[in-house]
Amino acid sequence: MQQCHTGLCLSVYIITFVLGFPANILALYTFCRKVRRKSTPIDILLLNLTISDLLFLLFLPFKMQEVMNGMVWDMPYALCPLSGFVFYMTIYNSTFFLTAVSVERYLGVAFPIQHTLKRRPVYAVAASIFFWIFSFINLSIVFIVPFIGNDEPSTPISADNSSSTYATVRKQREVCYENFTEAQKNVLLPVRLELCIVLFCIPFLICSYCYINFIRILSKLQHIDRRRRLRAIGMALGTLLVFALCFGPYNVSHIVGFVTWESPYWRDKALLCSTFNACLDPLIFYLSSSAVRGTVGSVMEGVKSRLHRCLSCHVFQALWGGSNETAKDKEHKQEATNTI
Repeated sequence: MQQCHTGLCLSVYIITFVLGFPANILALYTFCRKVRRKSTPIDILLLNLTISDLLFLLFLPFKMQEVMNGMVWDMPYALCPLSGFVFYMTIYNSTFFLTAVSVERYLGVAFPIQHTLKRRPVYAVAASIFFWIFSFINLSIVFIVPFIGNDEPSTPISADNSSSTYATVRKQREVCYENFTEAQKNVLLPVRLELCIVLFCIPFLICSYCYINFIRILSKLQHIDRRRRLRAIGMALGTLLVFALCFGPYNVSHIVGFVTWESPYWRDKALLCSTFNACLDPLIFYLSSSAVRGTVGSVMEGVKSRLHRCLSCHVFQALWGGSNETAKDKEHKQEATNTI
């Protein structure tokens, strides 16, 4: 069984949740308003990416509880495949939507006129539905694996074999999605390799091609404001970096697992990189969308104005209290003088 270091894993989960949840809520509010007012394909794609990240973050407390309990699953076992399914599906959903955003960006600068004429939000909606369904179908393996090899054998079972089988099943249920049998590995490890190739390698190659050419074309366009050009190039480089660092190690573990025919001991550490993606995506939103930048600016202005009002109020109260105290002191002094 893989042992995730409690301090490391819990720290990553907490940081991801604390930073990612409010940032994605803010992005969700922004994209919902923008899509309702005037939708564009990239807004629809980023809205779906935000929903995927929020769904991931909502199930992250189950992972926190698992780590705090020493990687022993003490919650209802039905929640184990459900949380694992959402956990892994939303990770691969992110690769699809980040790739789709890169294609949209590339087409916008490579074929500006043709792309503008054929640009329809309905295409982004259709692509989003396809991504959700395709991820759902591929990651349904999480529900299937626990039932593989659990059929009743045709040969009679002795009392010793029965107790051994019961102990094995009980041990499998004490942990979540671990301690696989050989029959389960025969199905799971090839599927993991397929997930690595289809849901990571191909999207990453497409994303790299689009953003490298996006940067190359953008660097030659001198009529675009330098600040906007640098921000767009930073967004492209940042997305590629997030893609490689967050999803690369976890998918490499699939290849290593297929070659060695067992999950590598560092697979849980690699999964932490994918977890951290949920709080890095809002940075991509900030660079990609002027609406998100506007919302963040409005929120920051609101916070500053409230802090300013609170500080002004406290200062005023202090001055008012000081003036009252001075008036009372003068009154006491006058009474003392009259008494004398």
